[in-house]
Amino acid sequence: MDSSDSETVVLRPGVLGPPVGCPVRWCRSARARRVSLRIDPRAGEVVVTLPMREGRRAGMALLTTHAAWVMQRLAALAPPVALAPGAEVLLGGRPHVIRHDPAARGGAFLDGATIVVSGRPEFLARRVKDFLRAEAKRRIAALAEGHAAALGVRIRAIRLKDTNSRWGSCAPDGTLAFSWRLVMAPDWVLDYVVAHEVAHLRELNHSPRFWAHVERLTPHREAAQDWLRDNGPALLRVG
Repeated sequence: MDSSDSETVVLRPGVLGPPVGCPVRWCRSARARRVSLRIDPRAGEVVVTLPMREGRRAGMALLTTHAAWVMQRLAALAPPVALAPGAEVLLGGRPHVIRHDPAARGGAFLDGATIVVSGRPEFLARRVKDFLRAEAKRRIAALAEGHAAALGVRIRAIRLKDTNSRWGSCAPDGTLAFSWRLVMAPDWVLDYVVAHEVAHLRELNHSPRFWAHVERLTPHREAAQDWLRDNGPALLRVG
């Protein structure tokens, strides 16, 4: 059974550098065959995965060896964005300001470049996230239906998830899944990810035939991949 816990570990990024506190999440996994580490951009911490029979000493050795890389990657993360009044979040790649209007009705809705949120303040973050998820589902469904018609394929269902590493996926039964956070990306980036997953309904692989279908559906492949590589981690810092 997998387990995890978090703590702050003191690292020294350089030989002469001062010690720095580093947020670490220790994960013990029955599936792990070796000690590994990765950066979790959403939580803003380094994740050290240990096999069941491996002690933390091995994890500390790996952390110490890669201390400079770990601290550099953590420092490069975009600042977290809380879903609060006055905060700015992207929608379709364009900044929108959250405004709390207790007297308004309708949960959360758009008013130009403003996301207006009604009701009590303690419900604001949840209502903004619900709004973004609903908007993501609406936009993704419209794009997916259009691309599916162009390829002559059938979508069984569309699911929304909140994943750390995959923006979209296609199951063998024809179910497509997407990160709701894609609604914050520019429209052409969303279009590429949706086209990519719909193309898997014809080719459940990454063969030349698959990429030919993607190119047929969208012209944004390379630019969208670059945008997600450069800006995708910042989307995970929202909320």
